[in-house]
Amino acid sequence: MAWYLFSFIHLSLQIGFSYTVRARSRLVALPLSRKLGVRDTTRRVLAVQNVTLEVFYKQQTRSPSQNQFHSLSKQCDLSQRQVERWFRLRRNQDRPSNSKKFCEACWRFTFYMIAFLAGLAVLVDKPWFWDPSECWVGYPQQPLQTSQYWYYMTELAFYWSLLLRVSFDVKRKDFKEQVIHHIATIFLMGFSYCANYIRVGTLVLLVHDASDYLLESAKMFNYAGWRRVCDSLFFVFTAVFLVTRLVVFPSKVLYTTWYLSMESFQPFFGYYFFNALLLVLQLLHVFWALLILRMVWKFVVQGRVERDERSDEEENHTEEEEEETCWERRKCAFDSKLPSLTNNCVLNNLTNQRNGAPSRQPKAR
Repeated sequence: MAWYLFSFIHLSLQIGFSYTVRARSRLVALPLSRKLGVRDTTRRVLAVQNVTLEVFYKQQTRSPSQNQFHSLSKQCDLSQRQVERWFRLRRNQDRPSNSKKFCEACWRFTFYMIAFLAGLAVLVDKPWFWDPSECWVGYPQQPLQTSQYWYYMTELAFYWSLLLRVSFDVKRKDFKEQVIHHIATIFLMGFSYCANYIRVGTLVLLVHDASDYLLESAKMFNYAGWRRVCDSLFFVFTAVFLVTRLVVFPSKVLYTTWYLSMESFQPFFGYYFFNALLLVLQLLHVFWALLILRMVWKFVVQGRVERDERSDEEENHTEEEEEETCWERRKCAFDSKLPSLTNNCVLNNLTNQRNGAPSRQPKAR
């Protein structure tokens, strides 16, 4: 009992340390983003202050339906187009800048890289790294080494920090899938620690860390505008992701937990619970693999990776702002030309009336 209490206290300290390091990482990541050429050049037009629309935006939804637009336009005494434009501008204000996204990617890249290298250092001399069936030799009486304990607690604290910060971080397209992934990972690590599944748990962590740092590095160069480096890293990430998540994970990890484990002990509740969580992770791997393959297909057709289908935002704020700017320019141009057009129409009418007056008089007689 004292050991689990000590582990809980240690985990709490690790989470606090993870938050501190993440906050301090901006001191390094922000100057680095400037060195690499990350610029927040997009001009964002601020939405006019409106209490009714602001309350609806924060308490109801950020993307109202047509009926809601119609109702809000009556409440605020505005046209429906003005209400739609207000919501577009308001959403643009909440979208994170490239600098913020770069700092987040830099922090994750740093952790995933260190975690992967640390995992290799911890496991490369272990027999179950080369032969997964060794995970069950002597189970459940398997000693917990100090290096494995630190590796486990550090990873668990990191995923706790990701889950606690998910509502404050950059909201991605796969937001729900990320939450499910973090919860499944935390339950998986916590249960495997209590059930002494630590050997196979370290293999799961290593397989996941093998490709994540490549994705984050590709994001960093994408925000910096280094297209060739970004595309090259993305293809390396794709190859590593598909091999580790769709080949190594099911053929080595799932196979040893489903079949090889039964050679050492009979299935119990923990066996089914542990494998169910692993299957949830595998389903998420398939989902993300489909998004990645779609990006590869776009690259083959269009010639370059347009954006991160796995984690980019749902809306393209650049297109919306360009549309608004274009619309404003056309409106201003039309307003400036309107007086001259009106004068020309009046002069043309007067000229036509004068020219047509003699010809119409005989007919009138």
